[in-house]
This record gives sequence, C-alpha cells and structure tokens, in this order.
Amino acid sequence: MSTALVLMAHGSRNAQANEDLLELAEKIRGLRRYSMVVPSFLELAEPNIKVACQGCVAKGAKRVVMLPYFLSAGIHMRRDLAGIRDDLARVYADVQFLLAEPLGRHPLLMEVVLQRAAEVAAD
Repeated sequence: MSTALVLMAHGSRNAQANEDLLELAEKIRGLRRYSMVVPSFLELAEPNIKVACQGCVAKGAKRVVMLPYFLSAGIHMRRDLAGIRDDLARVYADVQFLLAEPLGRHPLLMEVVLQRAAEVAAD
C-alpha cells in the first residue's frame, strides 16, 4: 500500500519561518520510508493541508499519515486538523487518512528541551 506522510505546521507569512518544516520533509524524504513526504500549512503559507493531501491521493497514495508539527493538542489540532481529515475521508472513501498526535508529549521532546537549555547555559 502506498503511504504518504503529510507534515502539517501552522504556517507563517515569513517564508523563513516555514523553512524548518521544508527541511524536515526533505530529510525524511531521503530516508525513503514513505512513498511521498509533503510539507503543508494550516494557513498563511502554501501548500495548504487539504491541497497537499489531495496531491498525495492524485499520485496514488492509499494511506495518508497526517502528522501535526504542533506542540499541543489545542483548537487547531482537535477542530481544524480533525475536520480536514474528516472532510478528506468523506471525499476519498477508498483512502485511509490517519491523524497522528502532536509532538508535545513525546518523551524525546524533553531531551530536546534540556539540550537547548544546556546550550545557552553552558559556560
């Protein structure tokens, strides 16, 4: 089964702020674990999430893993991203759309936080 990974961030009018997600998508794409790896944005940048997912389906994806590049499960996660997933599932009944959890509670994130703190606190 062809599985696409769609990385989803909030998006910014500042193109530089969107670069982190674009670079991450490129690195994950290089691992060749997914048939497609596509960055997308909820607002303020392109492609938007729905268009990115539709593009994956058009290229043959039968499963789309929608991964929020968000720290918490706030309103965007619970309402907006879940709504986009549900809309896509209604339109593409033969495609599985899976919404992953946001990054915030993953145990490895604590290590990243501690590393960043240590970087600036080092003598």
